[in-house]
Amino acid sequence: MKTKLYILFILISSLAFSQELPPIVKYSPNLYGAGNQNWMISQDKNHFLFFANNEGLLEYNGSNWELYPSPNETIIRSVKVIDDKIYTGSYMEFGFWARKSNGKLSYTSLSQTIKTKLLDDEQFWNILNFDQWVIFQSLNRIYIYDSKAANFKIISPETGVNKSFRASNSIYFQTPDGGLYEIESGKGRLVSEHPILKKNRIINISVSDDGLLIQTQLNGFYKLIGKELSKFLTEADTQLSASSVYSSQVLSDGNIAIGTVSNGIFIIDSAGKLVYHISQSKGLSNNTALSLFEDADRNLWVGLDNGINCINLQSAIHSFVDNTGVLGTVYNSKVYKGNLYIGTNQGLFYKKYQSNDTFKFISGTKGQVWSLFEYDGTLFCGHDSGTFLVGEGIAKNIFPFSGTWKFETVPNKKELLLQGNYYGISVLEKVNNEWTFRNKIAGFDYSSKYFEIVNTNELYVSHEYKGVFRLQLDNQLSKIKTFTSYKTPRKGKNAGLIKFNNAIYYAYKEGVFKLNNKTKQFEKDKLLSAIFEKDEYTSGKLIVDNSNKIWLFSKNYIHYFSLSKINNQLKQNVISIPSSLTNSMLGYENISQLSNSDYLIGTTDGYYVMNINDLSFKNYNVSITNIATNKQNAANVSQSVKENGGFKYDDNNISFSYTVPEYNKYINVEYQYFLEGVHEEWSAWSAKSTINFKNLPPGNYTFKVKAKFANSTLDNTATYSFTIFKPWYGTNVAIFIYLILILIMAYYIHKAYKNYYQKQKEKLIEENNLLLEIKELENEQQMMRIRNEQLSQDVDSKSRELAVSTMSLNSKNELLAFIKEDLKKTNEDGNRSVKSVISTINKNISKDDTWNVFKEAFDSADKDFLKKIKLAHPSLTPNDLRLCAYLRLNLSSKEVAPLLNISVRSVEIKRYRLRKKMELTHEQGLVEYILAV
Repeated sequence: MKTKLYILFILISSLAFSQELPPIVKYSPNLYGAGNQNWMISQDKNHFLFFANNEGLLEYNGSNWELYPSPNETIIRSVKVIDDKIYTGSYMEFGFWARKSNGKLSYTSLSQTIKTKLLDDEQFWNILNFDQWVIFQSLNRIYIYDSKAANFKIISPETGVNKSFRASNSIYFQTPDGGLYEIESGKGRLVSEHPILKKNRIINISVSDDGLLIQTQLNGFYKLIGKELSKFLTEADTQLSASSVYSSQVLSDGNIAIGTVSNGIFIIDSAGKLVYHISQSKGLSNNTALSLFEDADRNLWVGLDNGINCINLQSAIHSFVDNTGVLGTVYNSKVYKGNLYIGTNQGLFYKKYQSNDTFKFISGTKGQVWSLFEYDGTLFCGHDSGTFLVGEGIAKNIFPFSGTWKFETVPNKKELLLQGNYYGISVLEKVNNEWTFRNKIAGFDYSSKYFEIVNTNELYVSHEYKGVFRLQLDNQLSKIKTFTSYKTPRKGKNAGLIKFNNAIYYAYKEGVFKLNNKTKQFEKDKLLSAIFEKDEYTSGKLIVDNSNKIWLFSKNYIHYFSLSKINNQLKQNVISIPSSLTNSMLGYENISQLSNSDYLIGTTDGYYVMNINDLSFKNYNVSITNIATNKQNAANVSQSVKENGGFKYDDNNISFSYTVPEYNKYINVEYQYFLEGVHEEWSAWSAKSTINFKNLPPGNYTFKVKAKFANSTLDNTATYSFTIFKPWYGTNVAIFIYLILILIMAYYIHKAYKNYYQKQKEKLIEENNLLLEIKELENEQQMMRIRNEQLSQDVDSKSRELAVSTMSLNSKNELLAFIKEDLKKTNEDGNRSVKSVISTINKNISKDDTWNVFKEAFDSADKDFLKKIKLAHPSLTPNDLRLCAYLRLNLSSKEVAPLLNISVRSVEIKRYRLRKKMELTHEQGLVEYILAV
């Protein structure tokens, strides 16, 4: 029954209690890459956070998470940053982590020095510090470590230790038997053993007035002044007693944050008044808060049973999240007669402004609310069902014919209003102090989501799918006289149109365009259009607030422009809240001014309130957190971030990680970097906190990074200088050796070339000499040829002479023979004188003599022919040789016959016999053979 009543109480309280809560940044185990549970939290001087996690020590620097496994692979239960060391405690182990030059943490065990003194199965749940001492608390004992003397003192209560606390300049602890002790001179001194303390487990102790404020697990708060213990009542006592308190943290402003096992977090002020109750139904990731910690920026960190949350308690932005879905997506809001009205896709709701009351639904307004407009003391509601007049808790529909988008006043006609409807524009008129529908303007039936009126009867209308129109109305506002459609600017998705500073502005993805009142044409406004550059466009929705500021929304920012009081120029202001965090409907972004500096922005699950005057932050510092190098296709190696670096030539892939340790949900940090030696100008602003440079050539470099937070550039610039060394073959020594080698090579090359050209010269001379010799030989050959030709000519001449001589001899012999024959015929009588003549003739035609003369002449003309032919054919007779000689002279048989003093027939027979002796074939000619010898 008690549980049922408690659940009923929680449900009733959630319905009756509606708060605008500070932003909550959620970190899931999948995001930070470690265990679900986080038992204790601490922060160092650089504002880096450390979490005692189930998987080890978890570090978060604002950009990146890193997990350091516990030294003995057990759950780390406690963590405490003291000076430059991070002390942790786990199962049978405690010690400290120190940062190395490369930015990573390394562990040093302290418990190993007293390992023999540890009790079996001890776990160290808490770490406190006081002056030079570090206190490690288990459930059995307290170990006091003197960091200067490096020795231990051990306090061992008989019944063990529930928990230890530090309050001002004292260290307290509670034992299971209920006694509250203070550590003095290294021993426990009993402070109180009040029966209430014996019955209740103490969660936290803080200094209050002249005594101590003690918080119990189930029974609320007590004040201990001297020996007197009195109850301290708070507005959260009932809920706390039913929730089981697990953790507690006194905040810097005096408030107390209380973490429960089953009902989230309560924050009460010093008087006990409930400030916030934040549970899972109101945005917390989990209802079990194992640990609480306030950081240097007064954010409240919550170590949950399943994840980590950061609550921005000091944020200028507070949100109302509707996890029930009753409220729905907020499209507009208005403060009217002390009430805050919220128009959503579920209808119209209201509550007392600046109260924690729950929102109430206004009957009859179920459906989409498009606009809320206050005019002449009346609140108008543009609704999917028409137009409503709104009073406190009631709404009256005065135009049920078509959905209504928006309202505009008519210049110089106070009793009239124009309203843009789903099907054109219509007129509302105030008659007898009552607003009624008068007429629809004829001639224009398009949806009029955005329209503005100029000079009583000139209208400009923006239609998302048709573009921009200019309408000229008659004086009675009853019909359209002229209708103009603009070719430029064109239609655009989520386009918007509004009147600001007596000028019409139209915005879509191509930019923001301003109407020129003289030419009636739209001209691009460079200042306003600049916000949509670099792919920043999401919506052209334009909003003008009560302070005459014009608001625009882009992918990563909310922009507003105000008129300068000096020169009437637009002054830009940027709020670095991305659309992904505002969670608004694109094209339906809405912002309404609640007070001078408070603005309400509607989201898909509620709204958030922003104070633009409080959007100022202390000056953070950007720092380089990690420098890693690697060779190609190799793992990263972390380098020193404290000293300038020098890297090998092949370690030329370098990545830098940097951060600004801020933890605001709605304000993003942006970075800009510059690498001297590579870049000529700074990079564009980006939220990315790492950059990688690949294949850097050898040389000297300086990396610089600066950051921008809440549109203000931080003062400091983080720098890191490094050198990429040349390879051994590119060093100065190597270059000197190369020069020496080049000189040596040049010498030998020169020498080789000199020798080569000398040899070429000698070769050329030799070739020239050879050519001369060849020329001389050719000349000699030419001379020999000429000589041979001369000799041949001489032989031919002698042969001719021989032939002529032979022929002459032959003719002489023929003549003598003829004369001899005539004489023989004449000397038939035997005359002695005639016989004497015949005898003389016979002597002169002697064959031997003739042959001898011929042979000498022939040998001189054709030397060795007879020897050669005789050598080739030894069987030849002198007569055969004689015939061969005659045939050699190419004499015919007829010419040879007289020389041999035989008949022609006999010559032919001799030739035949000669062929036989020479064994010539039938195909071989005798004369050709003899000539060829």
